[in-house]
Amino acid sequence: MAGIDITTDRRRFLFTSGAAVAATGAAFALPHMSRGTTDAGAVPAQRGGPGPSSARPLSGRAAPYATTTLETTARLSGRAGYRRIAPGPGWPLVVRDELATARAARRDRRTALACFVQLTDLHVADVQSPLRTEFLRAGSPGSWRGQEALNVAGAVSLVEQVNALGGGPHTGRPPAFVMSTGDNIDNHSMVELEWFLTVMSGGRITPNTGDPAAYEGVQNSGLPLYWHPDDSLRDQDKWRGMPRIPGFLDAAIRPVTSPGLRIPWYSTPGNHDDLPGGCLTPQDPQLAEYITGARKLFSVPDSDVAAFAKVLETGDDPKSAVLKDILRRNAARARTVTADARRRLATPHDYLRAHLNPAFAGAGPVGHGYTENHLDGERMYYSFPIADGVVGISIDTTYRSGHYEGSLGTEQLRWLERTLAAHSSRHHDADGRVVRNPGGDDAHILVFSHHHSPSMTRRPDAARTDETRHDGAEVIALLNRFPNVVAWINGHSHVNRITPHAHATPARSFWEVNTASHIDYPQHARLLELVDNHDGTLSLFTTLIESAAPYRTDFDDLSAVGLASLYRELAYNAPGLAARMPAPGDVHEVMAGTAGDRNTELLLRRA
Repeated sequence: MAGIDITTDRRRFLFTSGAAVAATGAAFALPHMSRGTTDAGAVPAQRGGPGPSSARPLSGRAAPYATTTLETTARLSGRAGYRRIAPGPGWPLVVRDELATARAARRDRRTALACFVQLTDLHVADVQSPLRTEFLRAGSPGSWRGQEALNVAGAVSLVEQVNALGGGPHTGRPPAFVMSTGDNIDNHSMVELEWFLTVMSGGRITPNTGDPAAYEGVQNSGLPLYWHPDDSLRDQDKWRGMPRIPGFLDAAIRPVTSPGLRIPWYSTPGNHDDLPGGCLTPQDPQLAEYITGARKLFSVPDSDVAAFAKVLETGDDPKSAVLKDILRRNAARARTVTADARRRLATPHDYLRAHLNPAFAGAGPVGHGYTENHLDGERMYYSFPIADGVVGISIDTTYRSGHYEGSLGTEQLRWLERTLAAHSSRHHDADGRVVRNPGGDDAHILVFSHHHSPSMTRRPDAARTDETRHDGAEVIALLNRFPNVVAWINGHSHVNRITPHAHATPARSFWEVNTASHIDYPQHARLLELVDNHDGTLSLFTTLIESAAPYRTDFDDLSAVGLASLYRELAYNAPGLAARMPAPGDVHEVMAGTAGDRNTELLLRRA
């Protein structure tokens, strides 16, 4: 992927849910990797992307029910202090023609093949969990989020938006399914898993653990390190303008009801789904006891903050020894909280079995991609039919032993190759020789994973020592061998970025679509529509969507809808983020992406 690998700057924050990289205040240069051509009602991709004033609006059909970011987007108003959200102009459609020529009149010829929605990095979180390490905020203000106590209300609002979408803006075809590409939960606990599955499938959620009648987390701790919305403590966030909102914490732990998705949904695992904090040793007895117990650290000495941040930067602490040592040495500083057995860490078997539970079937399918066969060996990868002539493949890129980066083991890589080959009448082997399979159906293939290619490495996995691990470059090389691969769709980075993976043989090229999280700015999901242009090319349209929450917030409105609006506004006011958007209507392109990473038409030579 051209440009910046943003995951590098997030490493020290992964244990506290991968807090917004923009909060570090770092400056980035993002050379855009693409060129583009103009279609009616669209703008070409340019270096850095066209700004809001220079982009021509889309002239095509709008989504018939819920709006998308083609029509309007959330923008910061004001210039200083705590800045309110206001509706801004929509973002234009950008034609990306790096992999195929945009031919005239294709709009009149095209037929729809598939339409679906990608959600990613919801990070449904138990914010009162003893195993969270909010104390890392002493080293960087951006390593803890003021909005995350409202994440269930925010996730429910996103489900409501998906339910209201109607037809896709470019095909009119309603979405057939939703794929959630990992980090569905935050801290690998059973209670978070229950909340996530209920958000997606429908039901009542009480986003509270420990004391059933009170919040017991950092936001009423009396420590100025954290934003205290309910009281007048002059904490570090109020000094920078964050508001006082009486009743915030009581509202945050009140029951929320999700309607559940009205269309089938599928699940792909991320590192936070498989590992405590997304990077710690799974099923470690000491950590397992601590997360369900009655003691929690709210602060530690600066030397411990620095020591833990250092190992998070490298990920080279496979036994979580540094954190366990911090917990031991600071035991006397820990505060008493209410123990809760529901917080126990989930095993891979637990994760699969919960998805297979009929109580969480929702609109289906039962298992959401997983079957009883996956329990044998606890495999978390599968293929599934998307539409006639279109196939999806979900892969598991996590390190089971404890690391935030991703990879594929040899067994899964070989399975992926066999699955691709089964749907290809003609492909190439690793040496470039043509391989023919008369039984292949030549389905268009969409690959889903949590990790994006730059975040996949070859480090050994202590949980699977008997097999070699394979990185993102190897996955790209494999996908380039199959002409019917259209796109690799993923998350993890909390950034919108779309990358062409070109090949000398144009039909062997494909797109990588990386989508931002729904916990950090800009809180996006994607609507994707695949069409056949009947001129030797395909187009994959990507349209960003926001939650159904109103842009306008009222601090007195602490209903579920009001909390969802506040969830967005607080995310846009993360430490250091607003400073990167000094003028009303500015876009933080490091995270939201350039115009060519948002609403796009991605052209591809048809195999």
